[in-house]
Amino acid sequence: LGTITNPLSKIPVFLSLAADLDAVASSREARRACFYGFLLLAVGLFAGVFILEVFGISFGALRIAGGMTVAMIGYRMLFGTSDAALIGGDGSFAFFPLAMPGIAGPGALATVIGISSEIAELSGGLHRLLAYVATVASIAATCLLIWLVLRSARWVSRRLGSEGINVITRLTGFLLICIGVQFVASGIRSFVAGA
Repeated sequence: LGTITNPLSKIPVFLSLAADLDAVASSREARRACFYGFLLLAVGLFAGVFILEVFGISFGALRIAGGMTVAMIGYRMLFGTSDAALIGGDGSFAFFPLAMPGIAGPGALATVIGISSEIAELSGGLHRLLAYVATVASIAATCLLIWLVLRSARWVSRRLGSEGINVITRLTGFLLICIGVQFVASGIRSFVAGA
């Protein structure tokens, strides 16, 4: 999940949005953004299967669609074509654009819903419970990591420089393409098994 959310990619956005804020206010916005991101991803995890059932979407279709979405985001990161259009306002920017689509973007949401679909297929209540606990812990750890990165955004930016952030973003893009392909392959296997 940390690969998909790509904490370091949030640094330029956060620095531009928090340019006029003091250290206390920018830290507060970072904390709120990570809290909102955690809630959005947790809701996606626990309500994802229900949403699929309501709309009649199969697990295989979700994995293929999610894999294609993740791979597309990775492609855009790898080749430097990701959208930079962000709307800033006079008020808080913690929910938009930091929490959504920054932290809980389409790739991350597709991933947690895909994970929830895999958990739903596990046999035994204990296995499902442990999988949910591990996934929530992973979401929490990812949001904590993003919070730490945002809190130290000015320091990280000075250390890595624009070239370093660019390298990390493109490497992450390649990894996302690999994850997306794996999701698509998993979805195709589900279709074949159900045929």
